[in-house]
Amino acid sequence: MTYTKPSPKAVALKYDSLSPKQAPKVVATGTGTLAEEIIALAQQHGIFIHQDAHLSEILSQLDLGQEIPETLYHVIAELIAFSFVMQGQFPDTWNNMHQRIDFKE
Repeated sequence: MTYTKPSPKAVALKYDSLSPKQAPKVVATGTGTLAEEIIALAQQHGIFIHQDAHLSEILSQLDLGQEIPETLYHVIAELIAFSFVMQGQFPDTWNNMHQRIDFKE
């Protein structure tokens, strides 16, 4: 019996931070070589990449242009927030956050 490695999958989401009432939408999806091309293109443009086989399996079932389902809002919101922080972008409410923390012993 031989084991064949499953083909990689990739799903690209687009989130418009200027329209926060809209959920992120699927803008690209692919397996195998197409998935590798999607990932390479994202890397070339400095787009945050999160590797999660289970999440990409769920997202790959959506149609292009389809918004993510409400059941995924929380996990996708955390990933978007993390990507913003990694890019040095913080919400206005975080300004001077370090000055508001009380470090009493």
